[in-house]
Amino acid sequence: MVIQKLTETVNFIKTKTKIKPKIGIILGSGLGHFVQHMQIETTLAFHEIPHFIPPTVEGHSGNLIFGSIGDRDIVVLQGRLHYYEGHSMETVVFPARTMALLGIEILIVTNSAGGYGDGMKPGDFMLIEDHINLMGTNPLMGPNIKELGPRFPDMTEAYDKELIIIAERILRSQKTFFHKGIYVGVTGPTYETPSEIRMFKNFGGKAVGMSTIPEVIAANHLGIRVAAVSCITNLAAGISQNKLTHAEVTETAKNVEQKFCDFLKEFTVKV
Repeated sequence: MVIQKLTETVNFIKTKTKIKPKIGIILGSGLGHFVQHMQIETTLAFHEIPHFIPPTVEGHSGNLIFGSIGDRDIVVLQGRLHYYEGHSMETVVFPARTMALLGIEILIVTNSAGGYGDGMKPGDFMLIEDHINLMGTNPLMGPNIKELGPRFPDMTEAYDKELIIIAERILRSQKTFFHKGIYVGVTGPTYETPSEIRMFKNFGGKAVGMSTIPEVIAANHLGIRVAAVSCITNLAAGISQNKLTHAEVTETAKNVEQKFCDFLKEFTVKV
């Protein structure tokens, strides 16, 4: 059933664009303005695409955009679906799987995250080196879809080490301060308690969010190389002196928009 849906979706999309993307990008909360730096060929709203569901969260426009950065043909998810919106994991990762079947070889995932690593402050970037899945589920549960990948995919290098090195070089050359660390994924939609944050820190995490891990698992299942970067849009509960709000998340993302776009443009061209 999933393969049938994916086939219908991919066949529909191929009638709407001539782009054959090798790089896919998922834009997180408040980070959708990156598309303004693309040479856009085609924009498809999620509601136009068979089996796609529009997102309901502010800061997620819900468009699938084809175009280029320099000489690189890319496809961009301007917004994503989240498990906490009430979707199944199959639905959450459906757009990422679609991009994979359109031919991408590299997936770049971005998100807004709460930071609790030493020295972190709102507006910092964190290159994700690994993750801890505390969502209590996995997009590969159920019968394995052998057309997409093996029953037990290896996650030793879920985040491609070579891509991390390239990203580090670019951020240093742009004089952009950044961290590297482990991303902890939770279901949401509540922000975490201070006790939970202390636990995550004891686990070795540095940032927490409600996305990214499902798409990264699905991409690894398909053999896609993955790079991921978090925009630390707020300090986590117990670290921050203020109550946490989504408005703070989107405002901070807006403030670092130019730095974020500069990095992502160069990274897309050099990977």
